[in-house]
Amino acid sequence: MRFSEEGLYIDYKKTQKRKRNPFAVRFALLLSIVAGIIIVLITLTVFSSNHLLNIDKVDVTNVPSNILPSYSTTSFESIDGQTALQGWFFKTHNPISTIIVVHDTGSNRLPFGVEMIDMIETWLDNGYNVFLFDQRNSGTSAGDISCYGYLEWQDVLGAIAIVRKISVTTDVILFGIGTGCTSQILAYQKLPSPNMNDMELNTFSRNIRDIGFDRSYIKGMIFDSPAKMSDDYIRPVVAQKEIFGFLTQYFVPYAIRVSAGSDNVNLAAEISRLPMPVMVIYGGHDNFVGADKIDQIVNERCRLNQSLTKSIMITGAGYLEEYAINKNQYIDAVQDYLDSFFLVKDKKI
Repeated sequence: MRFSEEGLYIDYKKTQKRKRNPFAVRFALLLSIVAGIIIVLITLTVFSSNHLLNIDKVDVTNVPSNILPSYSTTSFESIDGQTALQGWFFKTHNPISTIIVVHDTGSNRLPFGVEMIDMIETWLDNGYNVFLFDQRNSGTSAGDISCYGYLEWQDVLGAIAIVRKISVTTDVILFGIGTGCTSQILAYQKLPSPNMNDMELNTFSRNIRDIGFDRSYIKGMIFDSPAKMSDDYIRPVVAQKEIFGFLTQYFVPYAIRVSAGSDNVNLAAEISRLPMPVMVIYGGHDNFVGADKIDQIVNERCRLNQSLTKSIMITGAGYLEEYAINKNQYIDAVQDYLDSFFLVKDKKI
């Protein structure tokens, strides 16, 4: 029996039991483990995000001048006013419209390499100007990071703006490939609708208000391998190539979007509602964004806008392999889309 200095009895056995409460110890241990896991996940997410944002530029293919159609080199700025971009403008006689190609992340203005010349020549022969350009951190354009469409939409608007100045056509057709689908959908979303009043226009930033055109300037869109959600272009890359990607694939896309100040875009819903002619191209063996998910996009688009929709599935092709697997089928399908919706009858080209 022991007493304190004040003469009070102290039961040290009960005190020790209270101090060693097994539930409290286990709970504290669990919290420590959870905190450790969270710290590891945050560290891996930051590491993977930085890795994906800072990918190396892919040089433009050195194409022999004797096989490349005549073009003019074009320098212009992204709509952000801070990123210098480079492109090629191919001009034809009496053009119907201008096709702007929006390449995938990790690619450049020639997303299909030298083989793309055949498609460019087909477009020129059938009355379409062509504009190829490098988005930020691609080819010969400036920029230090790639944001998988979440910042590149500004480059698309910059490309449309320069085409509007150098081309005699009164509209453009956007051709998104891979993450280029995200870029062009976001570019379209950021533009004001036709006939907006001053109060509605004031909700847009000044650089958008001063751009000089609205959504009606985009007359058609082609989508090569559109994902259901914009994050779906990032998630498989993380899962396949990053450390513990099976876990961080759910956090890295969010981190990249936060860095760009964007939301996850429901591409399937946006594509289905577009009030213009749309074409979807994809590979039957696409396991990256999923051929089955693209089927759903096509079906929903046809349900809502069948008369304004074309689609083709290239048998045996994986993600972005359609052109390489069957170039002629690819070119013919795109030309059929152009002829169906934009060819002016009795127009001399």
